Amino acid sequence: MSWLGDYEDPYDEYDESSVRERPNPKANRPRSKQRPEHDDAITGIVTAVDRGRYTLAVRVGEPDEAVVSAARARELRKQAIVAGDRVDVVGDTSGEEGSLARIVRIQPRATVLRRSADDTDVVERVIVANADVLLMVVAAADPEPRPALVDRYLVAALDAGITPVMVVTKTDVADPAPFLAHFEGLDIEVWQSSIEDPPVEALRERLDGHTTVAVGHSGVGKSTLVNALVPGAMRAVGHVNAVTGRGRHTSSSTVSFKLGSGWIIDTPGVRSFGLGHVATANVLSGFPDLAAVAEDCPRGCSHLVGEEYCELAIAAREGRLGQRRVDSMQRLLGTLVAARQQRHEE
Repeated sequence: MSWLGDYEDPYDEYDESSVRERPNPKANRPRSKQRPEHDDAITGIVTAVDRGRYTLAVRVGEPDEAVVSAARARELRKQAIVAGDRVDVVGDTSGEEGSLARIVRIQPRATVLRRSADDTDVVERVIVANADVLLMVVAAADPEPRPALVDRYLVAALDAGITPVMVVTKTDVADPAPFLAHFEGLDIEVWQSSIEDPPVEALRERLDGHTTVAVGHSGVGKSTLVNALVPGAMRAVGHVNAVTGRGRHTSSSTVSFKLGSGWIIDTPGVRSFGLGHVATANVLSGFPDLAAVAEDCPRGCSHLVGEEYCELAIAAREGRLGQRRVDSMQRLLGTLVAARQQRHEE
């Protein structure tokens, strides 16, 4: 006999059917963290961005190639989507008026060109993705060329692993030789352009098959060059103020245009190019021959002018390296170090 005696459990008469469930009038399904795979997504190339809407080129090169408008999926709301991005897109990709697709994934980027608002800002701004050529447009005069700004372009290109190409416009107005002397040690590909002899066809052939991003100070003729390379681009062009020597910001957005089998991305004209995000090592890595010699430098060597035991300076003095090339690399490093110092002073 159990020590409980004749005790009866008062809950024996209940079973699971007696449990009352809260009604669900909206019939909502429980939320899941799993996202659809979107196996039916197709690839689109971002050609323009405007206030949360993205213009995409889809099925490029196919008979049903189309330009579509798209929004981003909610899970991508904290990720930057920029011109040049390859993205996976679902929904209405017909390109018909009023249609809207949805970007569900951003494909891995081959390169990213960045700049910060200024040298004191470590927050990077992604300008374009997947470019392999940086087309630096500079005027020989009107406005006056700015070697320091070109140095910043070069640092950004080296940081991104993008090949820099320079186009000097308005060579009929002034001789570009004094300006180009600043860059003799860098082996930069240089094109000269004048009103009478713009190298449009040759440059178009050079850029065919590449994704090129065009940068330049306002008023240098960058958008004029893009219009010549891509008939029908209709990028706005402006003039240079005769008093200040400054150009107007006529191109206010970043837009991609088909150029042969490649793309050219026109960016708004800028007067500054912050380097607050760039790592010093990335500049030196852009000079493989110099980087190999710099491996023998003492630990902590800045490779700047005045470093007594820098192997780069020693090799230049002994003739093992070109003095101009070392000078140019040191100037670029100096530009980056000055940006670092300004940030710390702030």
